[in-house]
Formats: sequence, structure tokens, C-alpha cells
Amino acid sequence: MRKKRTFLQSVLLYATVLFWCFIVLFPFYWLLTTSIKTQISVSRGPKYLPSFEVPFITIIDEDGNEVPYTTPGDFTPTGQHWQDLFTRDRDEVVRHFRNSLIAASGSTILALIIGSMAGYGLSRFKYYWGRLGWDNENIAFWIISNRFLPPALFVVPFLLIYSRLGLIDTHSGLIIAYTMFNLPFAVWIMRDFFNGLPIELEESAMIDGASRVTAFLRIVLPLSAPGLVAVAIFSFVFSWNEYLYALMLTNFEAITMPVLIAGQNNTRGIQWWFISALTLTAVAPVVVIGLLLERYITRGLVAGAIKG
Repeated sequence: MRKKRTFLQSVLLYATVLFWCFIVLFPFYWLLTTSIKTQISVSRGPKYLPSFEVPFITIIDEDGNEVPYTTPGDFTPTGQHWQDLFTRDRDEVVRHFRNSLIAASGSTILALIIGSMAGYGLSRFKYYWGRLGWDNENIAFWIISNRFLPPALFVVPFLLIYSRLGLIDTHSGLIIAYTMFNLPFAVWIMRDFFNGLPIELEESAMIDGASRVTAFLRIVLPLSAPGLVAVAIFSFVFSWNEYLYALMLTNFEAITMPVLIAGQNNTRGIQWWFISALTLTAVAPVVVIGLLLERYITRGLVAGAIKG
């Protein structure tokens, strides 16, 4: 039987969770407060609490006049930097945002398609590489071992190959590169997820006349939705946040949001207020997707870790 937690254990557990939440969320709060500060407020050092007027609440000043109540704080917030981001610099931000979206979405879709098919093959069929004596387990380990090496080792080969093929500064070049890095993770997770699904469901469908492809598309994939979502989110996040290859393989047309943010100091100077607003804009889609699909991430990783 499970032992009930004592009061002290519960307090320690919640204190640890709250402390970790503070560590995770404080950088976002810092970015938010910096993005609504004036230039003078930023130069004065770290200030954390904004002051703002509370609607429908007034106080009486020394002269007996009613004035809006303003909360005590360290600085007066301003929305000028956000206004500049969506008006003056809108075209530039939208272009780079679109580049990141195309590269991340394209590589995620390809990783899902190829990774699910490869994972299904390693789960349902037997392979044997005679010369090396490899079976399915060795092949799967070899696939995931491609992520053991740091991606920086392959920058020069990518540059040489891409320059020959004309893929420098193209969306397709980024999609191919990101797909190659996402595939090992996709194959490994989907293979373990398929291992946890009963093969009898497919055999019953094939007895009724369905082909292997039909059984895979109509039975296996719908049951594997949590694993597919988990793989899709992690692949998307990696592609969206990737910086090194986006820097080396793009010049102007296909520059993504991480490269744009990193280059702000060179193009604008040290404008932390604008950089903070731009960073929050880049982080927002990933945070929203993660919050909406958080339960699928947990189910996909847990289910994929259990072998049938």
C-alpha cells in the first residue's frame, strides 16, 4: 500500500515545486518588465515592480482634489516598445517569424512522417545486418547514437554540400538540416511507442481484408496520437530555437528569429527593452503550444518508455 505523505513531506514538496517554478518563470517576468520600461528605467538598474493606475479608485490629495490611485512601484510602464515592434518593425519581424515557422513546421512534418514509418518498421519487422551481426536493437541504437555528437561538428560538411547544391539561405536547406537532427529522436520514441501497442489489433484488421498500410494508417497511427504529439512538439521546439545552423546556412532571405534576436546588438546597439519584447514574441508560440498540448507530452513520453 502507498504510504501517506506526512505534513512535513508535503510542505517540502510544495516548497520545492514553488522554488522551481520561480526559477523557471522569473526570466520571463524579467523580460516582460524590461520590455515595458523606459530607456532611463533600464539604465537605472534592476527594477521589478511597475506602478500603474487602478481604474475606478481615487484618492484625495493634499489640496482636496480627487486623483486616480496609483500603485506603488519601481518604475512607470510604457507600451512604446511593443508599439514599435508591431508598427515600425512589423515587416522585418513578420518576415523572420515566417522563416522560423516554415523551417520548424516543415522539419517537424518530415520528421513525423519518416520517423513514424521507420519506427513502425523497427517495431513490427525483423532486420539483420549480416556483416555486422546487427539486429533491430543495434539498428535503433545506431540511429539514436547520431545525436550523441555535437551538431557543431557537421557545420563545415553542411556548408560544403549546401554550397554545391545551392541550398544556402533557403527554407528547404534549413528544413533538410533540422529534419536530419530530429529524425533519431522521432524514430526512437515512435519505435518504443509502437512496441507498446498490441499487434493483435493490426492482425485482426488484416484478417478482415485490410492491407498493412491501411492498418498502419487507420489503426496504429490514431492509437499513437500521444506519441506523435510528443515527437512533434519536441521537434518543433528544437527547430524553432536552433541558432547555429540558422546562422551558418542563411544570409538574408531565410534568417530565423534566433538569429534576428542575436544580431540586435550589432544592428541597433544595446536596446534591452526592444530585445526583450522581441524575445517574448519569439517564445510565445512555443509556450502556447506547450501549454495546450502538455498532457499529450506526458502521455506520449510515458507510454513510449513502456515496451510491450
